Amino acid sequence: MEYILNPWPWYVSGPLIAMVMALLLYFGKTFGMSSNLKTLCTIGGAGKFSDFFRFNWKDQIWNLVVVLGAIIGGFIATHYLSNDAVTNLNPQTISELQSMGFQNAGATLVPNEVFSLDTLNTKSLLLLIGGGLLVGFGTRYAGGCTSGHAITGLSSLQKPSLIAVIGFFIGGLIMANLLLPLIF
Repeated sequence: MEYILNPWPWYVSGPLIAMVMALLLYFGKTFGMSSNLKTLCTIGGAGKFSDFFRFNWKDQIWNLVVVLGAIIGGFIATHYLSNDAVTNLNPQTISELQSMGFQNAGATLVPNEVFSLDTLNTKSLLLLIGGGLLVGFGTRYAGGCTSGHAITGLSSLQKPSLIAVIGFFIGGLIMANLLLPLIF
């Protein structure tokens, strides 16, 4: 049970991801979580308002099952297969986060100072809404999300996905090193 409760090493999880990607490529499918939002909007009737949402959504049912599996799997992992271990962060990172006001850096997957209902204020609400809009715009502008480009796009050797993934990393570095200290 201890093996299941801890993060799996790369030599187990990596080949499992590669096997899933090989199967998806074999069956002519692509993986990406953001495409499911398009499918859900189409199911909800968005095709009445925009041509972008006019497609046969029933061809994407398999991808909605992936989302359902991710939700159920995340719930099971969090509630039944979690050992509540603290994330092993670099001491310098911990001190930098503490200087920005994050008290228990690494104790939770997301900082309670931003994502807790107890600390919900105008600033955190604006950050969440603004971040959500930027992620949504970026996903649409880049033609897919990080999982779609980094897993499916790179495994099928697509140059736009390589460019997108490089952009994701540059954006993450800018956010973590330049913008985050300004915000907090």
